[in-house]
Amino acid sequence: MLAALFLALAAQDAKPEAKQERELRPADDVPATMTQEQARVALERSLAFITGSQNPDGSWCGSAPDSVMELGFSPETYYTWQLGAVELTLMALMQCEETPERRAALDKGMQWFCTTRLPARGDDWDVDYMWPSLYGVVCAVDALDDPRFASAEWQKKIETRGREFMAILERSQVPEGGWGYYDDPPFTNRPKWATSFATATVLTSLETAGKRGWYADPKLRDRAIAYVAGCALPNGAYEYDLNPIPRAGVGESINSVKGSLGRIQICNWSLRSCGIKFVTDEKLREGLGAFFEHHRFLDVARMRPVPHEAYYANAGYFYFFGHYYCALAINELPAAEREAWHAKLRPHLVKCQYADGSTSDFLHSRYDILASTSYAAMALDLGLAKAK
Repeated sequence: MLAALFLALAAQDAKPEAKQERELRPADDVPATMTQEQARVALERSLAFITGSQNPDGSWCGSAPDSVMELGFSPETYYTWQLGAVELTLMALMQCEETPERRAALDKGMQWFCTTRLPARGDDWDVDYMWPSLYGVVCAVDALDDPRFASAEWQKKIETRGREFMAILERSQVPEGGWGYYDDPPFTNRPKWATSFATATVLTSLETAGKRGWYADPKLRDRAIAYVAGCALPNGAYEYDLNPIPRAGVGESINSVKGSLGRIQICNWSLRSCGIKFVTDEKLREGLGAFFEHHRFLDVARMRPVPHEAYYANAGYFYFFGHYYCALAINELPAAEREAWHAKLRPHLVKCQYADGSTSDFLHSRYDILASTSYAAMALDLGLAKAK
């Protein structure tokens, strides 16, 4: 009797499961290029996920850890990740084509952005509140230039919030000029460690912030630009962080080109936008060429739960970050060249999309899903022709 029951249960367990949509597809299923029309379909799915997943209070995701893999950070850090992801989502909604649903989500989300509490430093070593402060300045600068927020009421709220985030950056800029998200002993009120890519996120927005009088030190922006420029290596890579004696990586170094794939595009784009002369069209093409030639190392790193465990110390959370800034770098090239590059970029975004329109590149936590989906939406949108 027991044997018969066991066999029946085994047969039941052996039934094939219903086929489910998977975000990782075999390499031979991924086309080498995609058209704008195909990209629009994926973009619409991404934006539908964004508008459909907003919380009643105007925020998205949440401020609690979603996985035991995230434990070990300060409780404040989970809020900073939520806030940073929401800022990226607002940037995506401002950038992409408006619909009534997206406009409603944008207005509600912007209200939350302007009224939610400011982030705080979570611990002596944990300075993750730099991420929402960096993107908070970028988001506020973009919003102040958006005609949908041109009313005096909106301008006042967004201006105030931008100044508050800029004040955090001003008191947290490391002596060398950059910003980071961790610190080392001896722990100090002004952190001492920065990275090229974190600093690069805000370079283009600092000019507007300075003109608006958001910071008093006239050299703040110059130091930040010099920090990122100083990370440039002769091999075309950018150092993770600025070192007194730059070393082009050998072997599987994080500072080799293959370890810098997620940093090259943002550093090239931000420096080019700031008028740095050594970032020529040819240097942009060189960086983009390396991105696609060695893209497999970003693919391997995506969704790995341990930071920097992949080849050349690549980390999963650089995937969509790198692709968004790749799209921005493409748009620095002459207009006639851009579509060919965007056509190569699109498959690497769309192949990772889930059936509900979302995507992810790290721990599949809510903040990462939201940030990844927003990065992907902006990257796809940057390659589409705009309606006149």
